[in-house]
Amino acid sequence: MSKWLENAIFYEIYPQSFYDSNGDGIGDIEGITQKLDYILSIGCNALWLNPCFDSPFKDAGYDVRDYKKVAPRYGTNADLARLFSEAHKRNMRVILDLVAGHTSEEHEWFAQSKKARPGAYANRYIWTDNWIEWGGALRMISGEADRSGSYMVNFFKSQPALNYGFLNPAEKWQLPMDHPDCVATREALKDVMRFWLDLGCDGFRVDMAGSLVKLDDEDCSGTCAIWREIRAMLDSEYPEAIIVAEWGCPEKSIPAGFHADFLLHFNGGAYNSLVRDYSMDKELNPTGPDNSFFKKGGSGDIRRFLDEYLPHYEATKNLGVISLITGNHDMPRLRLSLSPQEIALSFAFIFTMPGAPFLYYGDEIAMRYLRLDTKEGGYDRTGARSPMQWNSGKNLGFSSASSEKLYLSVDDAKDAPTVEAAELDPGSLLNTLRALLRLRHAEPDLQARPNLQIIFAEKSRLPFVYRRGSLLLAINPGAKEASAELGKAITAENAAPLFSLGDCSLSQGRARMAAQSFGIWKIK
Repeated sequence: MSKWLENAIFYEIYPQSFYDSNGDGIGDIEGITQKLDYILSIGCNALWLNPCFDSPFKDAGYDVRDYKKVAPRYGTNADLARLFSEAHKRNMRVILDLVAGHTSEEHEWFAQSKKARPGAYANRYIWTDNWIEWGGALRMISGEADRSGSYMVNFFKSQPALNYGFLNPAEKWQLPMDHPDCVATREALKDVMRFWLDLGCDGFRVDMAGSLVKLDDEDCSGTCAIWREIRAMLDSEYPEAIIVAEWGCPEKSIPAGFHADFLLHFNGGAYNSLVRDYSMDKELNPTGPDNSFFKKGGSGDIRRFLDEYLPHYEATKNLGVISLITGNHDMPRLRLSLSPQEIALSFAFIFTMPGAPFLYYGDEIAMRYLRLDTKEGGYDRTGARSPMQWNSGKNLGFSSASSEKLYLSVDDAKDAPTVEAAELDPGSLLNTLRALLRLRHAEPDLQARPNLQIIFAEKSRLPFVYRRGSLLLAINPGAKEASAELGKAITAENAAPLFSLGDCSLSQGRARMAAQSFGIWKIK
């Protein structure tokens, strides 16, 4: 594992919504550079930028038109290089979003591939042999090109799938993974990675990382083989660079060469059981009971998380790390269903577990999920992508542009949370998080290392108690006081309190936790 990843805390930034430095209504690279000191003040020492490459933005940049060019709306390649440099001056790292499985339909590779008589890029994408061949169960598009064939898409219609080959080709047009044209696709991806790493980038979060080899690769062995090859290149040429998978299956992705994988809201219910265990109607209003672990009136059942998380953890703890997240650009914000106090308790857990955690911009001030019309393929995700709220000024400090020019509307509520207000409140979520992250940076036992020991975690019972090396941690997100027997070896005499939210104590070998409380003690 890269040394810097051991103490990394990431801050995810949606570039178009973070800070507008030139008054055109959309966030930009220079705006991120200007806010580096703020990000560092939270305790985050690494950034993940959502896609910033040239794009027609039919999927908010996840449809790349030119992998080697910053989208003009954000600035220039030189602006991004300066961001890398300024971050490094502060001992911060920056990873970019790499869309590996597809491009935009406007990419030059696809423009060449779809010609009636394609040349060198004929097999850069997956095409059937003629226009009436639909590709079986694959998602194919017909009638959109001069070429007589249907092409596969990876997600939206505007995202033709790159051709990494098929593990077991069944049709003449399905090329094997070792076909020279499929090898050329892999080499093109490596070339893109080298370009940005040479400019100062520190690695990549890989979008849809499990989507490379198609259809017959159910165990992902073909896709994993490609990532192992890429990891070997990184280890040889860029040993400090990292790759983080959007896969949600650490037992596959990490042995395949990824340094980290997210535990997300798909591929299982572990993450949702913590903060999103509720139903929603078509307008994304929570309905029915909320059984999220961190909901004050929730079920209080940490086992639903642990029973899924622990097998992933045990299988990968000596190979890479699992990244817990506060949220991201693809899901409603925590504030949709949780109060700031409930969010604070969820942060206490997320940022004291093993691995490399990620904070989504604005979650540190409990920004709300907004009801917004779809923008650039966002659909119901759009409401989680609204502009960062800096102060009480025009457009909440996001931009000096007129409101109608903003990329998305800002929160118009009178009590819209802002960084400015949070800075002035010693007990704010922001300042609570700062204190927690200072402790994480100061205590190696709270960092990425795999030293988790479960002390008390019973089905539908609180509190949850765990150890990280010499540190004892206990959390009670419930509405009632709870306690747990710890054994005679842990007492108030040999445990020094380091951090607390709410009233909690150790006495006579027992942790006593008030409602909605969290504590950390150092065992002597």
